[in-house]
Amino acid sequence: MLTASLGVRSLPKGTSFSRRAARVLGAGCASALMLIGFVPQADAAWISGNVRLNLRSGAGNDYRILGSLETGDEVEVLERGKRWTRIRSSDGTVGYIPGGYLEDSAPAAVRAKQLEAEVAELTNRLNSTQSEAETLRTQNEALSGNDSTQENEIDRLTLENAELKAGARWPEWITGAFILSTGMALGAILRGLAGRGRRQRIKL
Repeated sequence: MLTASLGVRSLPKGTSFSRRAARVLGAGCASALMLIGFVPQADAAWISGNVRLNLRSGAGNDYRILGSLETGDEVEVLERGKRWTRIRSSDGTVGYIPGGYLEDSAPAAVRAKQLEAEVAELTNRLNSTQSEAETLRTQNEALSGNDSTQENEIDRLTLENAELKAGARWPEWITGAFILSTGMALGAILRGLAGRGRRQRIKL
């Protein structure tokens, strides 16, 4: 019987046909995968050799072409078979390509482009860092200039304040001098009057 050849035990009487069919189908799929030799695997790989490969919908040349891959293209390996490999391309398309055209490391040309891109990125970062440093230096110089200007302004305001204070006391000084001179004049007049009175008393 088919079930026996596929390693499925005979089901007891009364079991529905759908359950029997499901078990037979599952066993058949497992056996087919073992015969084809596909082993589930997911890792990165690159197309090697100077080739242009068709990405097909199935493991065979009769299947529909989904796209194409060229040397250096990076793919994700989903299943490896004896003759065909199931992969996912960089745009997300899943299909099959002939085996033997993949290598686990990027080709020299791809690595060179990657290094060039990394060098360009590092150069841009360096230029950006230098630009930021120059901006900070300019800002620091501007702040230093502002500090010097502020110090000069503080000195000027301090001097003006002292001058204003001195100018504000001039009226006080004038008033004091006027009062002092007036007092001295009154004192002289009073002393003169007192002396004249004494002389008059002496004459009498």
